[in-house]
This record gives sequence, C-alpha cells and structure tokens, in this order.
Amino acid sequence: MAQKLVDTRDHQFVFLEQLKVQDLVKYDRFADFDEEMFKAIWSLGEQIAADQFYPANRSGDEVGAVYNANDKSVKVPESYHGAFKAFIEAGFPGMITPAEHGGSGVPESVWRGALEYICAGSLPLTMYGTLTMGAANIIRRHGDQNLKDRFLAPMIEGRWGGTMCLTEPEAGSDVGALKTKAVKQSDGSYLLSGNKIFISSGENDLYENIIHLVLARTEGAPQGTRGISIFAVPKFHTSDGNTLGDRNDVFCANIEHKMGIKGSATCTLNYGDQNKCVGYLIGEECQGMKIMFEMMNEARLDVAGQGLSLASAAYQHALAYAKDRVQGYDIQKKDHVSIGITQHADVKRMLMYMKSCSEGMRALTHYASLQMDLKEVETGDKAKEASALLDFLIPILKAGVTDEAWLVTSEAIQVHGGYGYCSEYQVEQYARDSKICAIYEGTNGIQATDLMLRKLLMNPDQFNYKIYRKTVSQSLAEAKGVIDDAYIDAIDSALKAMDQICMTLGKELQSKGVHGVLAHAVPLLKCFTNLSFSWMHIWAMTLASQKIDSSVMSLTGDELQKKFASDREASFYYGKIQSARYWIQHQLPHIYSHIKSIESGSDVILGVDEACLGPWH
Repeated sequence: MAQKLVDTRDHQFVFLEQLKVQDLVKYDRFADFDEEMFKAIWSLGEQIAADQFYPANRSGDEVGAVYNANDKSVKVPESYHGAFKAFIEAGFPGMITPAEHGGSGVPESVWRGALEYICAGSLPLTMYGTLTMGAANIIRRHGDQNLKDRFLAPMIEGRWGGTMCLTEPEAGSDVGALKTKAVKQSDGSYLLSGNKIFISSGENDLYENIIHLVLARTEGAPQGTRGISIFAVPKFHTSDGNTLGDRNDVFCANIEHKMGIKGSATCTLNYGDQNKCVGYLIGEECQGMKIMFEMMNEARLDVAGQGLSLASAAYQHALAYAKDRVQGYDIQKKDHVSIGITQHADVKRMLMYMKSCSEGMRALTHYASLQMDLKEVETGDKAKEASALLDFLIPILKAGVTDEAWLVTSEAIQVHGGYGYCSEYQVEQYARDSKICAIYEGTNGIQATDLMLRKLLMNPDQFNYKIYRKTVSQSLAEAKGVIDDAYIDAIDSALKAMDQICMTLGKELQSKGVHGVLAHAVPLLKCFTNLSFSWMHIWAMTLASQKIDSSVMSLTGDELQKKFASDREASFYYGKIQSARYWIQHQLPHIYSHIKSIESGSDVILGVDEACLGPWH
C-alpha cells in the first residue's frame, strides 16, 4: 500500500460537509462545474502526488538543485522532470485562470484542495509551479495587452515560469530600502540594474523561459516603499510568446545551500551587469508594492498550505509507523507482553496532537481559500465580509499554521524515536523543509505585527475583527443543543478574553505608542491561531455529532472496536469529535498563558540593553 500523505476522508469532510464548496456552482462564474468534477480534481491531485511528486521528493532532497558557474545555469534534480511534466499535462498551471484568458476557471478553493495533496508529495517541486501561477495572475490583472499577449499563454500552459523578486542584500524585511534601479527608455521599456537574493525558482531547467517580476525604483521616485515600481523581466526576449529571442541581461550568480527544500533553486540574480537588462512596467510607476502585495497575500496563503501539507504528511507517516511499531509493554500488567506503541499514553498524546492540529489547519486554511472565491462572486455586504475575513486570517494562517507545522513535524520525528532522526525516514525532511515556511513571504514576526496593527488595532472601527468575532459566534450558536455546553462555553470564554486583551492593547497603543505593543504581537497571534483552530473544531464537532449515532459515544472497549470494524464512517466521525475534544480541552487553555504574558506588560522586553545579552569575554 502506498504511503498516505493526506487524510482523504477528512479532506472530503472539510470541503463537502463543512465548507460545502459544491454550493459554489450556483454562481454564474462556476455554473459549468459540479461536485463530481471537484472530486475528480482532488483525485487527480492525489494521484499525481502519490505517483509522481512523492517518489521524486527523496531523491530531490539528496541531489538538490545544482549550479553551473560556467554558463550560470541551474539543473533541478532529474527526478523532477517527469513529475513536473505530469503536473503540467494535468492542467494545474492554468486551472484557476479564467476561461477567457485560456484557463479552466476552477474555484480557488477547489484548486487549493488539490494542491494540498501535491505539496504533501513534494514541497520544493511544487514551488516551481505555484510561483509561476502567482506571477501569471499579476500580469493578467495589471499588465497591458502587449505583456499579456507575450507572456500569459505560455505561463498558463506551464511552458514558462515566473518568480517574485523582492529581497536584496540590504533590503530583506525592509523592502523599501531596495537599491535596484529602473531607467526608462525611449521605446517605453526600462533598463534595470541591481541584485536580488533568495529568489525561489530564479533559474532552472524545468522551463524554457522565466518571467521575473522585479521590484525596482525609477529615476526620481520617492524613497521607501512609496517609490517602488514592478517590472516584468524575461530571461529570454520574445515578441510573440512562442519564439525565444536573445538572452536578456539577467543571470544567476549562485544558489544557496540550505537546511531544507534543497530541490528548490534559491538564487542570487544579477540584473544589468552589461547594462542590457530590459524590463517592462506592470501597472503604473510607484504602484509596485500595491500590486506585489496581491501576489504576496496569495503567496502567504500558499505558504500556509505548505505548512498544512507538511504537517499532514508528517502525521500520516508517524501514524503508519506507530501502528506497525511494537515496543514495550503495558506497565499495569505483569505479563510483559510486547505491545504496539499506539497503546502507550504519551504516543497517543503525540498522535492526538498531530491529528487535531493538522485537522484544524486543514479546515482553517481551506476556509480562507473559500473566502477568496466568495469575495469575487458575492456582492454587497457578503463580499465585503468575505474580504474582511480573508484579510484578518492571512497573517494567522501564514504564521500560525507554519509555526504549528514545525511542531507537528518535530513530533512526528519523536514518534519514530531514533529512526526519525535518520535520513532513511521521510519525517526528518519534512521538519527541515517546514522551517522555511516561517521565514519567507514575510517572517512570522512580521505577520504578527501585521495582524496586531493593520488588521486589528489600526483597522478602521476594527471591522475585520468584528466580522471574525461574529462568524465565530455564529458557529457557537449553531453548536448549542448539539454538543456539550462545556465545549461551547470554553470557546466563548476564550473569545471574551480576546476581546478584553485587544481592548487592553488598544489602550497601551494610545499611551505607550507602537513599541509598547509590538513586544506582544507574537503571543497575540498565537492566541488567535489557537482560537481559530478551536472554532474550526467546534464547527466540525457539531457536524460530526449530527452524523454519528449517539449510542456510539457511550460504547467502550471491545464493543466500540466491533462497531468501528463494521462501520468506518462511525470511526471517522468519532475521531472528529475526539479531535475537537482534545484541542479544546488540552490546547485552547494555552491561550490564557499568552494573555497573562501580554498583561504583564512589555517593560522587561523593551528595557533590556544589548550589552546585557552577552558575550562577556
């Protein structure tokens, strides 16, 4: 039996029972689809993940991307080529692009559901595809007709790649400090000069051409982010989107040697060393950050999906190992008969954490992707609320999910014991690959700052939070009379505690300024991550409780096992209820330790002098 990467039954539950994405077909934009087509897309994603991406993942990690200094080229692992070809032939690169632009027009949420499988197969390989789709979206929305005619079709078809080029040696999180220049030419094009670092997929042999989206400053533009523009810079010149011309003056200077995602080429790119790097303005001058943020928000949801996929795959590996591993004995018995490690209390604890956490991630991540669809197809207040929810959830997802993914992959190693630390077992790669998710597309600390300031305290009338709170409260109201009030009350109390701490932080912002609250940004984000997972769980618990025969919940021991053996659906819904109970009982209370930390103030943190941090010799 092939290694399972994603819990297919839970995936189906989230999309069809919890989110009900099949209801999207009532909108004109998605009227040509139906539930069976959505299932077929997910099944295709699962098949490509299992048959193509997963087999390529291990060898890709062992070989990595290889840089050739002689011709400044990069070769991806050989195993990637066949797998990526299958990805392209299945139509994934253009799947969410509207039909009028040559795509399939699949709902964003449905496509991301398939992507969960594919990314679980291999994150570094998946990155070559998702970055291209993000770049194509920017050109489609903001490029002039000439750029669309030349670049869009081959990117949607999967023949050409795309990148997002922000970071420079002295401009990492502070993008406004960038030094890359763009000088306008008489024909309307621009000559670019500068250097970019940490560019994923910046050079590779999967694509015949690459369209780099580059942030640069035009002559006379203001300093900081207000003066940044965005340009399309092709690796090879082209006039028609089919025929490749001369090489543009953009070359890879080297690639990074990394802890993880080794098959993904992380490049340093030099623009204009020969003063011949031609780029084309996207949108208007000084609108670069506004445009790029569209791509970055989508990329941040991509990264949340990456964290979900890695956590999911790590849990499935740990579960499979634990079910096979026999070690130790029941300390309450004297027979010293060896037992499976799933019978040990601490292993059960680890497996329940991984299961519950990955299920919370899955529901919340795909709930957000559904909001991407709803904000486009709904109108009026419904569209406004979907947009507000998405805006509020993006930093929680990008930072919260990826932080938890690191913990889940670590726990998966722990379940394996010493074997988990060995490269023969896949879980150590999942841990190494997952760490970058907390760093790129805006570090998780920056996401926490974004949540606290722009999305909460400085958000006009705190509209985003009000919509979030209203939506959580609706789920609690729907749970009334279906599940034990203790679980509802626990989340309601946590929600009220968050109300109070947000008020406290608002007052502190007024009295002490920004620095007075920023020390609390990460703890606050952890609170919202935990609360959001709890929200997803009580929603799922409500649905599961309505699907399972109530008598099952009173069964124990052999009777329960007999029921599960004859009724797999009963075991699934029972597991959903147990996941929710576990999270609300054992994880939700951690919110209060973070709140206590916030209430203690920031004086100690802000008052520390770097001289006190060492070294002292």
